[in-house]
Amino acid sequence: MKMAHTNSCSKILTPVRAYIFWLCHNRRISHMSIQFLRISLVLCSALLCAPHAFGAQSVPLARGIIERRFGKAALRNVELQELAGKPQFDTFEYQAHNGQLTVRGSSPIALSSGFYQFIRRNGLGMTTWAGTRLDRTKGWPETPLTRVSTPYNFRYYFNVVTYGYTMSYWTWERWQQEIDWMALHGINMPLALVGTEAIGERVWKQLGLTQAEIDAHFTGPAYLPWQRMGNINRHNGPYPTSWNGDQVALQHKILGQMRALGMQPIVPGFAGFVPQGLTRIYPDAKIHGTSWGGFGKADSAYLLDAHSPQFANIGKMFVQEWEKEFGKATYFLADSFNEMNLPTTSAEEKNLLLADYGDVIYQSIKAGDPDAVWVIQGWMLGFQRNIWTKDALYALASKVPDDKMLFLDLAADYSTITWRQGHNWDFYSGFAGKTWIYSVIPNMGGKTAWTGNLDYYAKGTSEALNSANKGQLLGSGFAPEGIENNEALYELLSDAWWRNEAINLDDWLATYSRARYGDYPPAMKTAWELMRQSAYGTFTDHPLFNWQNRAQMRGSVNSDARFFQAVEAFLSCAPELKDSPLYRADAIELASIYLSLKAEENFRLAREAQQHNIDSPAVQQVFDHGVQLLSETDRLLSSHPVDRLERWTNFARAHGTTKAQKDYYESDARRIITQWGGGIRDYSGRMWSGLIRDFYIPRLQAERQALLANKQFNFDQWETPWIMASGTSPLAPYANPVQTAQSLVQAAKNWKAPSLPEMTSPFKWKSGQVNETWSEQEWDITAKITRVGTIKAAFFYMSGRHRLDISWVDLRENGKAIARDEHAGTTGTANQDNAYVLKIPAFTAGAKYTLHARVRADGGSDSNGDVVISTEL
Repeated sequence: MKMAHTNSCSKILTPVRAYIFWLCHNRRISHMSIQFLRISLVLCSALLCAPHAFGAQSVPLARGIIERRFGKAALRNVELQELAGKPQFDTFEYQAHNGQLTVRGSSPIALSSGFYQFIRRNGLGMTTWAGTRLDRTKGWPETPLTRVSTPYNFRYYFNVVTYGYTMSYWTWERWQQEIDWMALHGINMPLALVGTEAIGERVWKQLGLTQAEIDAHFTGPAYLPWQRMGNINRHNGPYPTSWNGDQVALQHKILGQMRALGMQPIVPGFAGFVPQGLTRIYPDAKIHGTSWGGFGKADSAYLLDAHSPQFANIGKMFVQEWEKEFGKATYFLADSFNEMNLPTTSAEEKNLLLADYGDVIYQSIKAGDPDAVWVIQGWMLGFQRNIWTKDALYALASKVPDDKMLFLDLAADYSTITWRQGHNWDFYSGFAGKTWIYSVIPNMGGKTAWTGNLDYYAKGTSEALNSANKGQLLGSGFAPEGIENNEALYELLSDAWWRNEAINLDDWLATYSRARYGDYPPAMKTAWELMRQSAYGTFTDHPLFNWQNRAQMRGSVNSDARFFQAVEAFLSCAPELKDSPLYRADAIELASIYLSLKAEENFRLAREAQQHNIDSPAVQQVFDHGVQLLSETDRLLSSHPVDRLERWTNFARAHGTTKAQKDYYESDARRIITQWGGGIRDYSGRMWSGLIRDFYIPRLQAERQALLANKQFNFDQWETPWIMASGTSPLAPYANPVQTAQSLVQAAKNWKAPSLPEMTSPFKWKSGQVNETWSEQEWDITAKITRVGTIKAAFFYMSGRHRLDISWVDLRENGKAIARDEHAGTTGTANQDNAYVLKIPAFTAGAKYTLHARVRADGGSDSNGDVVISTEL
């Protein structure tokens, strides 16, 4: 399959589309005239946007991108040219001689990438979410003619949920910055899902649904990705009526720029999820309620049965309505099974159903556009391997032509590192002959802490490219749930697109550091070596600090001693590198992670003391020092270009035209990064200024006060007023954040905790005593029982790789049960219902009292912990 390109037609057509949208929105022309204009626009798009027709527009497009990201001075003594010929894959050339740089490219993206690769490989500069650096002080270094081709048709970008965790409220200005970044990094196949609901609303109205029935279908804007995938409906909705018009206008601009650059956006198709109100129109329609994420029935989504005659018609209507509005597309995303169980029992029934779903989804898309290709995310292939056997995938794909189905192998890093299942392309033997794209998920939920296996990312793409089971591999990409973090990973992954072999990471880190910071002193080399042995040598899929997660004893952010040493080595480079804006951003962020980990240790000690019923001025001092560290972290981050709550909420408020709308959008943006909903809590893990001082610190303090008063802390009740509030408390940033970062890290390193009483219990469980099978454990607690009363047995995980689950707890007198508390509890990095209350009906002097618990370790036998007995006799 050849990569399709589009010329500057979108630059011409975008204002025309916008004008038509304005006419429609303001009802200035008749419905028939609107339809005529839209059809004419689609025909013009087809004629003007022919493949490989960039022509003379490549140079001005690339020039605009470079100027916006680096400034006009970046193009001094630079000549950009269109590359002669028509290479199979995107190709660029660069050469520098006598201070003059010449860059040629086969497309606007190749030309932009050629310039960026030149400055990157020569250590001259970099542009990321945190800022831009370019050093022109010495002119362009002499460089021989260098020609580079990518081996991939497509370089893919985004995750469906990036549209919730990061991009839910972006403005056009922010979108243009991202599209420029995409072009410089070689991306030519992004997801483009803005405005999906506006098209859906038109389809539902054409079918006869009321506005109330439609409103009950859609969530708040930040949650729309999960509504699109059929995980939830309604949650935090409905959004204001003006939202759809806002998003349609924005999508026109986004698609116009993407198409002008030759990108092939993946756009939404119909996956089968419908408003519940559809059953009023079609009483005989069979729909399946979905269950996901701990949400109740009120927020359930509804999947139309594959055998319903309405499925194909709705899918056709959706594609046609989308193309009427936005012009012709080729790649349509439709995910019907993301993290869902299937409504069947036997394997045979499941495979028959999947074959029917595969057929009806593709046929419905094809009916709307005969040239369309069905795109499907492959997250569930690894996440639910028990459901998605090889036979199941082959069944889903069985009735779709090989070149009309594109699998996004979304999470190759999870399959190999986290789940240890090997490569999906091996397990599924090249994805049943269908086309596919290699991808990784470097981030979950937009979490800020540094994590990722650099060695894996340096070689992963080439492993797929050179695999015997690569089949119809068309591209490579990445699909982070949240972006604007861990920037080194994305520079590494996008560099891999321009190579056929694995990247030499030692050489790459040296070049990366020179480009990002301006030099690579010995201490920076040491920092990276230590980082590769800690945060960037492991893959922690959900790095959270314990103070970010409800009632969590231990966090999951890498706290290896070598990480602390890496940060100290990094900060020691400040005298040489402090003038680089990107060094400054990384110094702030790394110091903040360092301080946050030190605070985490304080909160762990304070919580352990509470668990062991110890309270003293020393314990309060430890807790207060943790709060101080977080306060300093928050103030330090206020100088970071990205890690600030007010930046996030300002994007949200920008979409409102009234105070009520602005407040609603801000509350929606606040909710998703904190409370979320259903059974999902504290998932997003943002280490942001404003969020720490106004949310995490006050919540920690309120929780501690409740526990000291022996009261249950109601997290939801405390969080809701904060979610509904607006703005951030005032704060003055540090005058010199890099210098302050050095001082704060040194002070945190040297701080000595006051002496605390020994916090241990004689009643324990140890690794090897428990495993994945339910078993009964026993402890002699005779010394704790002296008369009639009540005892509380609380289970606290202390170490190991596996949490402990508890089913029931008994108190026995001379072997006979006299009290039982039966409920499901768990203790691990977080505790849930881990305390058991037992009433002693009578006391017998000289009797033996034993505590018995039915327990198991989740996933293995490596679990250690204490059972803390408190009495109210």
